[in-house]
Amino acid sequence: MKKRIIVALLCAAMILTALAGCGSRAGEKDGDSGESAEVSAQKKAAQVSDTGYPITLDNYGRKITVQSAPKKVLALGPNCAELLVALGLEDSIVGTSLRNHSRGPLPEYAKALEAIPEINHSSATREAVISSGADFVYGIDWEFGGDGLDVDELEDYGMTTYINSATTLEEQYQEILDLGNVFGIEDRTAEYVKEQEERIQAVQDKVKNEKPLKVLVYDSGSDGVFTCSGTNFESLLIELAGGENLFQDVEDKAWVTVSYEEALSREPDIILVHDYDSPSVEEKIEEIKANDVLSKLSCVKNERFATIDLESVLPGDRLAYTVEKLSEAFYPAAGENTNKLK
Repeated sequence: MKKRIIVALLCAAMILTALAGCGSRAGEKDGDSGESAEVSAQKKAAQVSDTGYPITLDNYGRKITVQSAPKKVLALGPNCAELLVALGLEDSIVGTSLRNHSRGPLPEYAKALEAIPEINHSSATREAVISSGADFVYGIDWEFGGDGLDVDELEDYGMTTYINSATTLEEQYQEILDLGNVFGIEDRTAEYVKEQEERIQAVQDKVKNEKPLKVLVYDSGSDGVFTCSGTNFESLLIELAGGENLFQDVEDKAWVTVSYEEALSREPDIILVHDYDSPSVEEKIEEIKANDVLSKLSCVKNERFATIDLESVLPGDRLAYTVEKLSEAFYPAAGENTNKLK
């Protein structure tokens, strides 16, 4: 009798085990070990995004290799952060820097960017970057070299670094396409570049018969005017908008200080004032008006000023946006002399 009971119990246990196994296999149709369809879909997406890796890219003469789609990204510089958000990558960003050089993101990206933490409000520190846990860094070239971050050291900590350093449209377009390769969103970045090209061409068509305005870029002033040279990316944006950088011929470095007398002798048609941090643009314009030399300029007497956020003239997502806004400032409707740009 006992033997029959034991046999019966063993049979029942075997049946239950078989049923449990079937249930587990049924659940595994949507994922591993009976996980939800949502989790399974996420894993499948990750697997798809990782196809084609590793990839090797040329970052302005420096070869970098990306082993898989980055999961934790540092965006060092407001232009870099906004570009990544514009490409739909905000969920990958774990920290930003240099927001002190920003007057805030474009409205369509504000909510996403405000939710991303700052690792530093100004320039990123070595300690903040290393402790961030990031596996990929996309940052403006100001943040690297000299007293800045060492890309070789970051590599030792498992952080692949791509430096934003474009001086031409083609270079910035290539950066965007490279990001498409890095994150597995090639179609999205190709479409983004196409849209930028079309919008810039529309402005070019509009201003092609206009005489280029001579534009003095006023970033700040103390012992002279701190302005951009012909090699600066801003110079290109000014040209595309129908203007001409007053110091286009200066090419030794991107940012230069020129004398007030030299600015006066070149007689600009309009002064483009950078808006960031402090002092305010209103204070800068008052500085210009109060300056013994610059106050002699006709454009100052006629209050021919335009202002623009510093991040809008950096290489990033605002290429077409900035060309459109600068063009509006350079060629305003009749009777408009002062143009406030975002």
